[in-house]
Amino acid sequence: MYSDQDIDAAVAAGAIGADTASALRAHVARQRGTAGADEENFRLLTGFNDIFVAIAGVLLLVGVGWLGGVIHPAIGAAAAAALAWGLAEYFTRRRRMALPSIIFLLAFVGGLLAASATALISEGQLDSESMTSWQAIAITISGIIAAIGAWLHWRRFKVPITIAAGAAAAAGTAILLAIGLIPALQDTAEPLFFILGLGVFGLAMWWDVSDPKRETRRSDVAFWLHLLAAPMMVHPIFWAMGLLDAEPTTAQAFVVILVYVALGWIALAIDRRALLVSALGYVIYAMGSLFQSAGAVGLNSALTAFVIGSALLLLSAFWPKARAAALRLVPDTLGARLPATA
Repeated sequence: MYSDQDIDAAVAAGAIGADTASALRAHVARQRGTAGADEENFRLLTGFNDIFVAIAGVLLLVGVGWLGGVIHPAIGAAAAAALAWGLAEYFTRRRRMALPSIIFLLAFVGGLLAASATALISEGQLDSESMTSWQAIAITISGIIAAIGAWLHWRRFKVPITIAAGAAAAAGTAILLAIGLIPALQDTAEPLFFILGLGVFGLAMWWDVSDPKRETRRSDVAFWLHLLAAPMMVHPIFWAMGLLDAEPTTAQAFVVILVYVALGWIALAIDRRALLVSALGYVIYAMGSLFQSAGAVGLNSALTAFVIGSALLLLSAFWPKARAAALRLVPDTLGARLPATA
């Protein structure tokens, strides 16, 4: 299986012509009955060897981190981060293996974050209720180090998930810093999550509109950013509705379904399914409550699975037509920058 990046690399190397590449993409789109952009392609596996290397790499990273942690947790985390970079030099830069590249990137950024945090903060429970000003500052420094590390990793290896990892480090640092400096925010952090989620969503759209045909690495970067932004935006919405504290009432359940329909329209318009996946658990819970309140106590789970599964499969089958309908409600200036329908 060849990705769009592989085809672009072949064109750049002179192995095939640009016209041939365009014809190949058009042929695949006609075979699948959908535009290439609608497929939301991203590369996770290049072969079973990816899984083999990923398992071996995880074992090695855990072993090195564990052994180094015997001396000090910061040493173990730093050693794992250094090893992850070294492994990426071969398996990412030379072999271009997808799944191992993702694992080594996450290990590198996570190792930097853990190493700097454990080096700056003395041993003990890091509790937001008793977080000192220094601990908040230390967390901020650690997050900045992790974000800078993600940027350096991106400059070197161009792994698409790197931008999302850096954004996650920055967002998490901002939230912990805010709670550390203003403890009263501990019970009301969800609005901050939502605001940061909107920021990540805006960043994802910036990457997305720069590649409306979704033929370059920029589209993959946007995919991971959308995957990060979706739960950050969806969770606070349902938290504000009180859905997380108790079983939803019939009115709340209907509102959840309406919100899910609205999210579905946004997902169709921008041609990204992450919003639908992120809110899926909430709508399953709400619809199950509706069936239960209607008297289908023993069959509520089965009916919920049947209705939602059928609806999502139908949406997938008729995605291009549904997108065309959704785009009619989008202003022309914005719609022109979104992926075209088949």
